[in-house]
Amino acid sequence: MKTAVFVEPGKVEAQELPKPTVKNPTDAVLKIVRACVCGSDLWWYRGINDRQKNTPVGHEAVGIVESVGSEVTNVKPGDFVIAPFTHGCGHCAACLAGFDGNCENARTDDEIVGYQGEYLRFKNANWALVKVPGQPSDYSDAQLNDLLTLADVMATGYHAAATAEVKDGDTVMVMGDGAVGLCGVIAAKLRGAKRIIAMSRHADRQALAQEFGATDVVAERGDDAVKRVMELTDGAGADAVLECVGTAQSVDTAVKVGRAGAVVGRVGVPQKAEMNTNNLFWKNIGLRGGIASVTTYDRDVLLDAVLTGKIHPGKVFTQRFDLDHVAEAYAAMDKREAIKSLLVISD
Repeated sequence: MKTAVFVEPGKVEAQELPKPTVKNPTDAVLKIVRACVCGSDLWWYRGINDRQKNTPVGHEAVGIVESVGSEVTNVKPGDFVIAPFTHGCGHCAACLAGFDGNCENARTDDEIVGYQGEYLRFKNANWALVKVPGQPSDYSDAQLNDLLTLADVMATGYHAAATAEVKDGDTVMVMGDGAVGLCGVIAAKLRGAKRIIAMSRHADRQALAQEFGATDVVAERGDDAVKRVMELTDGAGADAVLECVGTAQSVDTAVKVGRAGAVVGRVGVPQKAEMNTNNLFWKNIGLRGGIASVTTYDRDVLLDAVLTGKIHPGKVFTQRFDLDHVAEAYAAMDKREAIKSLLVISD
């Protein structure tokens, strides 16, 4: 089968690899319909984070179940499914508490699987896969893109809003104008935020943030951004802050723009080993967040919101490619020419 492979920093290419098969009774093999490139993929693409060379890549997809292991009964061959990156088992302490992103049984073996390919061996398929009614042919191109975001980016944006405890009437600050931050804007609005301040200095992303529900845009960074947010909120600060970047500056700013007692929902992958938590103490600010509970959020909120047309997160895909042009898909995101690159794999 054809799949995207990380060769070395700055180089991803499509290669022919053996088609996956069911190895464990909890596995399913999926024929991938659509996949995409994630902002977190850029860390190893740029050589900032280590990744084993010559390994398949990607962690977001929708597809059709082709075969299942003996313990998989909730989905069957022919089902259309969302493939979350989290692989929750559904019965460990973390999953039962609603944190399937921290599933204690997600790693059923050491094989590295990549979603950016024609087929995928999906682990813990019985609980983690999210079944979508009907078949891909029943949905428009835009709807398929909306559904694809539920494999990661929309659920991660929602995790930022949920852990920040966004509620009706809140003023929310969203740090980051990548796909996760933009989905965080959607999530804040979905949870009832009255005012949503998006931080962005790129016109196309500012426009999309406003389309998604942002009421204000702040282009400044660092202390200038803090000053601007305080001006917008009459010196009070935000009720909740969604940190969707992961850099030291972003986290520092997130803490400073929160009002006393605010909660920061942090989903940006940390790029620094330590941070100063003293500023949290002096303002009674809470810090939550981490790996998103994808299956849980999809089933509880997000799948219905997409199917009923309440949200349209698929608009974060601004360029599309096939597997033969996966190198261009990564380059487009690396150069900020695309907000998020779509990979159309099959019909």
